Amino acid sequence: MTEASGIVIFIVDDDDAVRDSLRFLLEAHGMTVQDFDSTADFAEAYRAHARACLILDLHLPLMSGLEFLASRGKDGLELPVIMVTGRGDDVSRARALELGAFAFLEKPVDDRELLSTIERALGP
Repeated sequence: MTEASGIVIFIVDDDDAVRDSLRFLLEAHGMTVQDFDSTADFAEAYRAHARACLILDLHLPLMSGLEFLASRGKDGLELPVIMVTGRGDDVSRARALELGAFAFLEKPVDDRELLSTIERALGP
């Protein structure tokens, strides 16, 4: 993915370093990034975009990524969700995908894998 203008990537992760690292990577590939440390802050600020994707941490304080997906329902978000976690398991992976996540990636996420996943999630 060399030219990604017009793409907005939302990041919800409570780890500042993770958000900063992802922002640097994605902005270097021409994407606009909006990041949040909680699902509540994201939900309050979110406005639909034509080409957008959400990178959502599994383990968050107050409301986990899985709880957030469940509260929105399978069609409650108008954008693909890439779930990321540093402490994943098969049960969490299956649940995330069942709730509508496009992908489930383990931290530290490989840059090429993340960029490829975003490209697939956004489609042509």
